[in-house]
Amino acid sequence: GEEHYNCISALHKSMRGSDENASLYWLARMLEGGEDPLYVARRLVRFASEDIGLADPLALTQAVAAYQGCHFIGMPECEVILAQCVVYFARAPKSIEVYRAYSNVKECLRMHMGPLPPVPLHLRNAPTGLMKKLGYGKGYKYNPMYKEPVEQDYLPEDLKGMNFFKERKT
Repeated sequence: GEEHYNCISALHKSMRGSDENASLYWLARMLEGGEDPLYVARRLVRFASEDIGLADPLALTQAVAAYQGCHFIGMPECEVILAQCVVYFARAPKSIEVYRAYSNVKECLRMHMGPLPPVPLHLRNAPTGLMKKLGYGKGYKYNPMYKEPVEQDYLPEDLKGMNFFKERKT
């Protein structure tokens, strides 16, 4: 019932708040109460990207490994795998930079009036001769062939200069 959602919320907020003791408590309360360990593991995968993100890119690897470990061995043996992951997450630095930036992109798409801007010609794939004649891929600079970063636009013309990582004013 509702307590299921209350407990997962408490676990998330405890990890987000870097409280390893409370995080372990809420994890144990869920597991000892019969919660599916794979449900908890799936939520940890989301937490790794949503709350830790680029502050510790290995968090996602930890979460996926915990999910796989729980899938392989099940309860009660997998409880320590989840406990390790939960403590790792509570101790990890946090960043919501990617989460916010992706939310900004979604908002940009939702708020766009009319048809979405086309993919710039130089970024289009040109698997046929006709596409090449139409200019698909023309002028694209293949970065690995250059010693220095190349100047090239990757967003549609309408979005030139847009930075989704900056705070948006709503």
